[in-house]
Amino acid sequence: MRISKRGWRPGSFGLTVGLAIFVCLFGGCNRGERGLRFASTTDANASSGSSTAPTNPPSLMPVASYADIVAKAAPAVVTIHSQLRVRQPQQYPFMDDPFFRQFFGERGLQQGPPQPRREALGSGVIVREDGYILTNHHVIDGADKIQIDLNDKRTLEAQVVGSDPPSDLAVLRVNASGLPVLPMGDSDRTRVGDVVLAIGNPLGVGQTVTMGIISAKGRQTGLSNGSFEDFLQTDAPINQGNSGGALVSTNNELIGINSQILSPSGGSIGLGFAIPSNMARTVMDQLINNGRVRRGQLGVTVLKIPSEQASQLGVTQGPGVVVYQVQPGSGADRAGLRQGDVITALNGTTIDDPNTFRNAIASSPPGTEVTLTVKRGGSERQVRATLGEFTPPAERPQE
Repeated sequence: MRISKRGWRPGSFGLTVGLAIFVCLFGGCNRGERGLRFASTTDANASSGSSTAPTNPPSLMPVASYADIVAKAAPAVVTIHSQLRVRQPQQYPFMDDPFFRQFFGERGLQQGPPQPRREALGSGVIVREDGYILTNHHVIDGADKIQIDLNDKRTLEAQVVGSDPPSDLAVLRVNASGLPVLPMGDSDRTRVGDVVLAIGNPLGVGQTVTMGIISAKGRQTGLSNGSFEDFLQTDAPINQGNSGGALVSTNNELIGINSQILSPSGGSIGLGFAIPSNMARTVMDQLINNGRVRRGQLGVTVLKIPSEQASQLGVTQGPGVVVYQVQPGSGADRAGLRQGDVITALNGTTIDDPNTFRNAIASSPPGTEVTLTVKRGGSERQVRATLGEFTPPAERPQE
C-alpha cells in the first residue's frame, strides 16, 4: 500500500528516520524496572529463548484490562435470595438504629404490622464444584428458604451446611455438580497496595465488578458482635447486596469474602471490609466436616500497649499485650497468669496486638497446649497453658 501526503514524498532517508523513531519509542517502553512496563507473560528473556520467569510477580504489573481475570472468576460468584423469618438477624443487634441500618438495608427493619416473610439479597462464592458455596452468616441468618442464581441462568434451592456467627460466615450447598470454582488464595501474602476486584450483585442490579486496592489489613469495625474480626480493608466499591461476594486478586484467587462497609450515607465511600480467605478457609472446612466451628480459649482479657487502662496497671511500654482480667478456672488461671502480666509471644511468635492474639488463640483447637512468653516484675518466663473451648453467645430467641 502506498501512502502519500501533499508536500512530502517518502524516500529512503524518510524511511530510515521513521524506523529510527519507531525503534526509539518502542525501546522506551521496555527500559527495565525504570521504564514503563506492560503486563505480559514474557519479558526480555523471551527473545533469547530463555524460560526464566519475570522478576516481578504478575499481580504487581500494571495491566490494560482485567477482563481475562473477570472471565474466570465471575462464573463462580452467585446471587443469594433469602426468605426470612420475622426477626432481626442475630449477627447485627443494632438494626433499630438508623446509623447501622444503612449498612444492611431494610432487612430486620419493622415498619407497621409484622409481615410473615421478608426477602434479603446477597452474594456467594462457589468453592467446590460439587455445590458448596461460601457466603456471610448475616446474608442467610433467619432464612427458611434460600435460592441461588447461577451465572448460567439456573436458579437452585440451597441448604445450609453450617453457619458461624462469630466470624460472620456460612456454607450453603446446592444439588449440582461440575460447577465453576474460584480457587482460594493465601490472604496472608496480600500486601497493602495490591490491586483487587470485588464481584457481587449490589442493590440487585446484576453481577457487577469493581476495582480497588488493599487499603489496610487486620482491621476491626465492631459492627457485628465483634467476636473474631481480621478484615482486609479495600476501596473497591462495595454496596448492599455485595455481602458474601468475592474479593479477587489479580492472580485470579479468592482472597476475601466481602462483608461490611462504613458509610454515613449507606453507599460506598471507599471503606469496605472483607473476611480474609485464610480465616474463611478454616471456618469453611470445619463447617463442612463438622457442621460447626470449635475454637480455643485461653480465658484472659488483654489490653493494647500503650493504653490508658494498661497505664493504670503500671504498664506503659511494649512490646506485647497486658493481661487485664483472668477468668477463674480457665486455662490461663490454671497456668498461673495474673493481672498485669505482659504477654510478648505466643509459641515463639511476637505478639503486639490484642485482636491478633485473640484470633491466634481461637485458631487453635480446644485442648491445645500453648507456650506464652510472659514478663512479670522485670523478669521473663515461659508459661504453658492448655486451651479450653470458646462458647459463642446464645442466639436470641425468635421474635
